[in-house]
Parts: sequence; structure tokens; C-alpha cells
Amino acid sequence: MKRMILSACAGLIGAVLASPSPAADLPRKAPQYYSPAPVYTWNGLYLGVNGGYAWGTANFSNALGSFDANNQTGWLAGPTIGYNFQTGTWVFGLEGDVDYAWLKGNAVNTFGAGCAGGGGCDVKNTFFATARGRVGYAWDRFMPYITGGGAFGSIKMTPAAGTSETDNKFGWTLGAGLEYAFGGAWSTKLEYLYVDLGNATCDPATCGIATTVNFKANVVRLGVNYKFW
Repeated sequence: MKRMILSACAGLIGAVLASPSPAADLPRKAPQYYSPAPVYTWNGLYLGVNGGYAWGTANFSNALGSFDANNQTGWLAGPTIGYNFQTGTWVFGLEGDVDYAWLKGNAVNTFGAGCAGGGGCDVKNTFFATARGRVGYAWDRFMPYITGGGAFGSIKMTPAAGTSETDNKFGWTLGAGLEYAFGGAWSTKLEYLYVDLGNATCDPATCGIATTVNFKANVVRLGVNYKFW
């Protein structure tokens, strides 16, 4: 009897071990794959608008002496066009803009005649444009950059007599900024530029004496760009 019980237990154990495992027949779940978030690229042509505030100095000088129009301030705004090429984290680009400007200053002194005299002289800058290179370092959608190149602008000189003379000048600009890409193709930037338009000249017929006006300005502006992929 004892031998029969042991034989039955051994047979039962063997049957259990030989039967296929139900878990082995269950379908295996494929591992889920999560694609990494796409890295933003700055490559491409873009168009935009910019606007901001400028302040600076206009220095008048002639044979009788010199004085400054230190309250040269005003707003500016206009369109922007540019192109970026990205290699790794570095971004190289070209950018140009043409702004209408409302910069105006006035200076009064006590010597000479005309623009160099006590009657005072108004100075206006109504047109401002740049053609610059840019070098940026991309942290995905953030890009700090430095920029520099040519600057163009008009300098209008009006003495107390009421006549005026405008001299369009070519100078240089240097600055830096920070741009942030949002909403797909859109980006916004904050930028500072130092501008030197060099020397404009006012003839004796207008200013009473041959006068040179040296124009320098600081520009802070915001911009919004749309990039074409």
C-alpha cells in the first residue's frame, strides 16, 4: 500500500512538471519606445519687425569751438530680414533692418553764429538702417549672440535761422542680444546696439560757418521674427 501511494505521488509530480506553463502561452508585450524631443534648429530665412528706443550725443565743432546736443533721444521701428546657418551649437547669420526714427536733440551755446551760436541748433535722425553679421550660441530655443557691421542714417541739422541741411552717413555698429524661439517658426529678441555714424557736415550757407556734427547713439529694441523652414 505504501509503495502504491509513493508511485501515485511520483506520477502526479511528473505530470505537473511535464505540463506546459500557462504563462508561457501569454503574448509578450513589446517594449514601449519614446522618441526624444526634437531639437530646435535656427537654420533658415526669416522676416520680422523691430522697435525700440535710442539715446546719444551729437557733437558740433567748427573753427570757433565745439558743443554737444546731449539730449538726443527718440523712438524707432521698422522691418527686419535675415538668414541663419547652424553648425552644432554655433549659429552664424546675416541680418539687415531699415527703421524710421524719431530721434531729436537741441543744443544752445554762447559763441559763434548759426548752428555754432547762441540761437541753438536742432539735430534729427529720421532714418536708421544696419547690415550686420551675427554669431550666436544655441541652447535649443535660447540663443545669446553678438553682432556687428555697417550702420546707415540721416543727420538733419537745423540752426535757429530755420534753414536745414541733411547729410546721409555710413558708419558702424556693434552690440549683443538674446533671441528665444517659441510657437514653431516664431522667435522674439532683445538687442542692444552701439552706433557711430561718423561726421556729418553743415555748409556755411546753412550753419553760418562750416560745421561738423559727430553722431553717436545707443539703441535698445525688441523684435519678433518668423522663420521660413
